[in-house]
Amino acid sequence: MPRRAGRVFSYDEALASFPVVRDRTEAAVRHVEALLNGLRSRDELERTREETEEAYRDIVARWTAELESVGCVVKGLWLVDWDAGDGFYCWRYPEPTIGHFHSYEEGFAGRVPIA
Repeated sequence: MPRRAGRVFSYDEALASFPVVRDRTEAAVRHVEALLNGLRSRDELERTREETEEAYRDIVARWTAELESVGCVVKGLWLVDWDAGDGFYCWRYPEPTIGHFHSYEEGFAGRVPIA
């Protein structure tokens, strides 16, 4: 995958932005959990499926926009990358920190630990 046009982070810059990314992700995860835990039964889920799915999509869309405003690249649900100029620093919730890197070509499957 070619490098995306956008912000390029040093590892220290990525780490400096990490608390915001982690906190916004944890908040979004809590919102999704509250949404789903508020459903009392399968019948209720079926009755409210459309509005529940819309609320879920809204939570994920807000989270994505918030992280993109920081300069991150959202690669999947609770999966965030920081462009390093030669690949990505990679984090997936609930990992404790940014601890992996992968090339543009390899993606998540090619993650290696940052030593």
